Amino acid sequence: MASTLKTILFFSIFFLSRVSSKLHPLDSLTPSEFLRVRAIVNQFYPTFNHKLSFQYVGLEEPDKHVVKSWLSEPSSQPPPRQAFVILRLNRQTRELIVDLSRRSVVSDKLYRGFGYPILVDEDEEAAVDLVLKHGPFLSSIRRRGLNISEVSCFSETIGWYGQVKTNRQLQISEYVDRAVIPLPKAEGTDYRASTITPPSGPRFNAAPPKPPGQTGFKLNRNVISWGNWKFHLAFDARVGPVISLASIYDAEKKSYRQVMYRSYISDLFVPYQDPTEGWYRTTIFDSGEYGLANFAVPLEPLNDCPSGAVFVDVKPVQVQDAMCIFERHTGDVMWRHSDVERKIRETRPDISIVVRMVSTVANYDYILDWEFKPTGSIKFLIGLTGVLQVKAVPNTNTDQIKEEVYGTLVAGNTIGISHDHFLTYHLDLDVDGDANSFMKTRLITKRIKDKNIPRKSYWNVEHEIAKTESDAKILIGSNPPELLVINPNKETKLGNNVGYRLVPGSAARPLLTIDNFPQIRAAFTNNNVWVTPYNKLEKWASGRFVDRSRGDDTLAVWTEKNRRIENKDIVMWYTVGFHHVTCQEDFPVMPTLSVGFVLKPTNFFEYSPVLKTVPPQHLSWPK
Repeated sequence: MASTLKTILFFSIFFLSRVSSKLHPLDSLTPSEFLRVRAIVNQFYPTFNHKLSFQYVGLEEPDKHVVKSWLSEPSSQPPPRQAFVILRLNRQTRELIVDLSRRSVVSDKLYRGFGYPILVDEDEEAAVDLVLKHGPFLSSIRRRGLNISEVSCFSETIGWYGQVKTNRQLQISEYVDRAVIPLPKAEGTDYRASTITPPSGPRFNAAPPKPPGQTGFKLNRNVISWGNWKFHLAFDARVGPVISLASIYDAEKKSYRQVMYRSYISDLFVPYQDPTEGWYRTTIFDSGEYGLANFAVPLEPLNDCPSGAVFVDVKPVQVQDAMCIFERHTGDVMWRHSDVERKIRETRPDISIVVRMVSTVANYDYILDWEFKPTGSIKFLIGLTGVLQVKAVPNTNTDQIKEEVYGTLVAGNTIGISHDHFLTYHLDLDVDGDANSFMKTRLITKRIKDKNIPRKSYWNVEHEIAKTESDAKILIGSNPPELLVINPNKETKLGNNVGYRLVPGSAARPLLTIDNFPQIRAAFTNNNVWVTPYNKLEKWASGRFVDRSRGDDTLAVWTEKNRRIENKDIVMWYTVGFHHVTCQEDFPVMPTLSVGFVLKPTNFFEYSPVLKTVPPQHLSWPK
């Protein structure tokens, strides 16, 4: 089985990372292009005179109309390949656009605003190295009877708390050692399979493997075709998987129809709720400060991804098997109906295709899924697992706790700190074309006026088209409206505007006050839904430079312009969030907690796109 898996792995990597003379305009930069970027920049800024570091390198996305023009005539010359580069040079931040075909820097801007680029390995390693060589810290470790080899450090950004000036220079400005607290015991916390001793947990039989090469989908370089779906897959060091040009085949119209131009996780905000010294700064922007995909980890065949999965390597973070693509057979029912009188029974299983990546940001493992269904729905799923962020306390029982501890006692001397997770998605929907509108459909309770009818009330729907960005700001409550992106220029035969509906998932709202400095920086989470006119530069909800930012370049600030969004090329931003009150079952390794949302076709098709789905050919049921 291992040799079969390796054959499939090689096949997928060959298609998705080979250098081609005709790359798709939205393909990730190839390994050779990253090397070319470095050579061009080093020639532009000779490094023997300068202290230079590459903080971010990614595709400089061509304008949407240019990409779509090329798609309509793919035999034509594709747009020029360009890279967007953020540098730190002599303690300054610069933004460059590098033209790879012309081998030149075509734009070079000095950034003079607040905030700093994404941290890179060298930044974090330098910070940790400072700590591990700091005399007072080493004394504290010895005082606790520990060896420095038993200690690992993780650097956290310091944020912004109203300071007039901030400096990114690495230094230790203050060292505090408040108290010696009993260390939590290690017994019962080892989660490695090799160390399991009786009594063990449940054991499950492995699923039968698929025959070699049977994936159920096709790869043409970075374009994935499956069932009635076709979409492009790329990768970015800041946001991870980028799904573009998602189109679905309409059998009635005999053509592919546009659904989504580009989607990805724009940022992930995780504020912890311990306001004490040493903890209050733990309000992390996983994408904007660290780069979510910089922490992508290799996926394990048959455990992280099922049999038949195709694995993909990524650059520039150099992670093997960082993404996988597979068919998901859930055992659920896609649709069914029994007509007892006519002795008819028809049922179809729910099958979908999934793109998955896992990012391990310090203690948390985020399982990120993009799932496409034959019904036309797109499901966005986030699974949270890993280990809790914990704090040592002198207590071994909750009865001993006499003051706020900002979490739950999950083990002896161990508090799991309460915290939030807010993931903001960038969803550039092009529903059957570029010109779309955002429609809010509210369910209104009405009283019946006809006294001849014994019923007292009913509900009906009222539609409202958002004219401006302010109209489209939605904080989802207990009775959320139906939220749709429609094409006002396209109708079904019955006269309904074609559209896609947002089916919200967990819609927790921020509980920090709006004047709290971390929440000022994360104001893009103040609403669950925002809608903006398409702007290629507005892609990261937290801004370009998030480390020590002041919240002056976020989605919340952009929308203050209150631009028109009716019948225009628009982008929807959706934040899925939840409050995590920790419990003992979360420790030491947290069972996966999944949240997500769905984009669902609404009057997009003339009738159900899966009505004529052919039942799969199953093997004989064992006797």
